[in-house]
Amino acid sequence: MLALSANDAKTQFGDMLMKVQRAPIQINKNGKPVAVVISVDEYQSMETLKLRLLQTRALSVVEDMNNGDTVDGEQFFTELESGQHD
Repeated sequence: MLALSANDAKTQFGDMLMKVQRAPIQINKNGKPVAVVISVDEYQSMETLKLRLLQTRALSVVEDMNNGDTVDGEQFFTELESGQHD
């Protein structure tokens, strides 16, 4: 992944917008990564994947409920936030 300093990203903003259409760009400040710039298409793909994952998890929960296989609500949300699923 291409990396730019925050100052370079600022001074080369137009060029960065063109490059980000092909690949994400990491922005560093004081030598440390602070952000990643991605294209709108990449962002929309990520959001679609997140939605599909959530829908799959919701369907799994409905199936578990129908089978009487339930868990404590706090445990459920902890697992959901961490991305874990049995």
